[in-house]
Amino acid sequence: MHKVYVLGMGPGSKEYILPVTTAIIKSCDVLIGGKRNLQYFEHLNKETFYIGSNLDKLIKYTKENRYDKKIAYLLSGDTGFYSMLNFLKKHFRTSELEVIPGISSYQYLAAKIKESWHDAFIGSLHGRTFDFIETIKKHKKVILLTDYKYSPKEIARKLVENKISGKLMVIGENLSYDHEKITKGKPEEIINMPDFGMSVVVIKDEMDL
Repeated sequence: MHKVYVLGMGPGSKEYILPVTTAIIKSCDVLIGGKRNLQYFEHLNKETFYIGSNLDKLIKYTKENRYDKKIAYLLSGDTGFYSMLNFLKKHFRTSELEVIPGISSYQYLAAKIKESWHDAFIGSLHGRTFDFIETIKKHKKVILLTDYKYSPKEIARKLVENKISGKLMVIGENLSYDHEKITKGKPEEIINMPDFGMSVVVIKDEMDL
């Protein structure tokens, strides 16, 4: 019986996939993941499944086939940061999993702007919400994953609406790709910029950025 591999694929570009992860992928029989991650390994002619609304079927398939097939789940970013790892742990014992971390998008952006992240509040508004305004009030540095509902412009609007001053925002789009874009500005400037896609946002005291 093979272990189920859970692999962090990094921020996006193939160059940021760890060599150990690539080696494991080459040794596997079945690859399960998003299209963005699977596209780099199409030339290997592995059996592949895309992750969508089919999670129950994928779990069933994995349980039935891992005796004679080596199966890997390819997850964006890092396995320990808002990934499928907790979901997979509901269906497999920890001893049945082999987990390899990856570089998360927030780690990548922090490095690009030459910032540490150990002193930041790190959270996600991607498909979820929390009182991020109170969080920003309490912390000098906040890093957030965003989506189209809670976009960087919406975050900026909330900051202005709540009269939170002295903050700068750094927005990272398409991180690690050729069309990567990093934008810096005060909230009142961000509001008037063109729409952003799914991004990573750093919100920091103006004097410290």
